[in-house]
Amino acid sequence: MAMAAYVKLILGSVAFSIFWVLAVFPTVPLLPIGRAAGSLLGGILMVIFQILTVDQAYQAIDLSILVLLFGTMVVSGYLERADAFKYLGKLLTWKSKGAKDLICRICLISAISSALFTNDTSCMVLTEFVLKIARQNNLPPQPFLLALASSANIGSTATPIGNPQNLVIATQSGVSFGEFLIGILPATVLGLVCNALLLIFMYGDLLSVKKGQQDSTVAFNGDGVDHQFSPATMSHVETTNVDSVHHHESLRNRVNSKQAMGAAEVPWSLNGAYWDHRNQKLWKSCVYIVVVGMLVSLLMGFNMSGTAITAALALMILDFKDAVPCLEKVSYSLLIFFCGMFVTVQGFNKTGIPSALWELMEPYAKIDEMSGIAVLALVILVLSNLVSNVPTVLLLGARMAASAALISTAYEKKAWLILAWVSTVAGNLSLLGSAANLIVCEQASRVPDLGYTLTFWNHLKFGVPSTLLVTAVGLLLLKS
Repeated sequence: MAMAAYVKLILGSVAFSIFWVLAVFPTVPLLPIGRAAGSLLGGILMVIFQILTVDQAYQAIDLSILVLLFGTMVVSGYLERADAFKYLGKLLTWKSKGAKDLICRICLISAISSALFTNDTSCMVLTEFVLKIARQNNLPPQPFLLALASSANIGSTATPIGNPQNLVIATQSGVSFGEFLIGILPATVLGLVCNALLLIFMYGDLLSVKKGQQDSTVAFNGDGVDHQFSPATMSHVETTNVDSVHHHESLRNRVNSKQAMGAAEVPWSLNGAYWDHRNQKLWKSCVYIVVVGMLVSLLMGFNMSGTAITAALALMILDFKDAVPCLEKVSYSLLIFFCGMFVTVQGFNKTGIPSALWELMEPYAKIDEMSGIAVLALVILVLSNLVSNVPTVLLLGARMAASAALISTAYEKKAWLILAWVSTVAGNLSLLGSAANLIVCEQASRVPDLGYTLTFWNHLKFGVPSTLLVTAVGLLLLKS
C-alpha cells in the first residue's frame, strides 16, 4: 500500500512537471505543442497514471470560473464594438505628460477596474489597448503590459469580487463586503504605489523617450487613424469608425447635392441614415447600461459567473444579429488551458505534497507574531505559484482560520485577509502565477500586426522584486 502511494506521488509529480514545463516553454523543441495542449496532456496523464479517476477529473474543472471568463470575453467584445475602448484610450492619453505618466495611469485604471470587474476582465479588456498605446507612442510594450497585469492583481485584492479566490474567501469566512474593503484597501493603495514606482525605476531608461519621438495625441484622434503605425486591427471598432466616416461623407455629399439643386427635396435615404445613426447611439447606450447593471449586480453580491453570462446573453439579444462574429473573439485555447490546469492541479494535490508542506510549516506560522506571518506568507507564495491561488485558498483557508481563532476572533478575520492579500499578490511572481498574467500574455501575442510576446523570464525579472516588495508592504499594514 505504501509502495503504491509512493509510485503515485512520483507519477503525479512527473505529470505536473510536464504541465509546468510546457506552460512555461510552449515551444520546447522536444514537444512544441503549446500551452493549451500541454495543459490537456498534464490532465490526461493524471488520469492515465490513476492519480484521478475520470469522474474526479471532470469534477476538478471549475465551471464557474470558466463561465465567468467566457462571459467577460463576450462582454468585452461588445464593449469593443460600442467604442468603449476608444473612449478609454482617450482617457489614458488625455493631456499625458509622457511615458511615466502613462505607466501610472495604466496602473490606476487597471487596479480600479479589477476591483470592480475582476482582474481577468480588466486584463481581457485593456490588453490590446495598452499594447496599441505603447506602439503608437514608440514605446516598448513590456513595461506597459507588466503594469497592466501586476496592477490588475494588486487592485483585485481590494474587494471580494476582485478575483475568484477572494470570492471563495468571502464565502467561507463570512467577512462582509465593507469589512473586507476597509481591512485590505490601505494595503492595496500603498502596494499599487510601490509597484508603479518600481516599474518606473526598473524601466526608466526604456521609458525616457526624447521629445518629438513620442506624441500621445495621435493615439486616439477620433477617427481611429494611427499616423505612426499601421492601424491596430481592433475589428469592430475600426469597422464602426470606417463606416461612420463613409456615412458622414455620404451625408455631406447628399446635402451638397441638395444645395446645388436649390429647392429640391432631401432624398428619403437621408432620413434612413439619420435613424441608423440614432439606432447606433441607442444600441451603444444599451451596452453601457447592461455593463453597469452587471457591475451593480456584482457589487450587490450576485453570483459572479451567473451575472457575467447573463450580461453576455443580454448583449447578444440586444444586438439582434448573429452572435458568431463576437463569439469568435473568445479565446477558446485559454479556456482549454484552464480545463487541463484544473485537472492537473487537482491531481498534484492528490499526491499530498502541498498538504505535507503545510503540515511541516504550520507550527512556525503563528499569525500573532511577525516571524510567523513571514513564514505563513512564504508558504502561501510558494503554494500559489505551484498549484495556483484558488486551490491554495481552498487548502489553507480553513486551517489558517482555525489556528487563528484559537488566539482571537479578530485574528481569525485577519488571517482571511492575509490569505486574500498574499495569494493574490503572489500571482505577480511569475507568468503562471495568475490567470490575469496569462490573459495579458496570450492577448498581446494575438494582436495582428502589433503583437508582442511577454516571455516568462522578462516577467520573472520584474515579478520577483515586485511581489516581495508589495507583499511585505501590505503585510505591515494588515498586521497593524
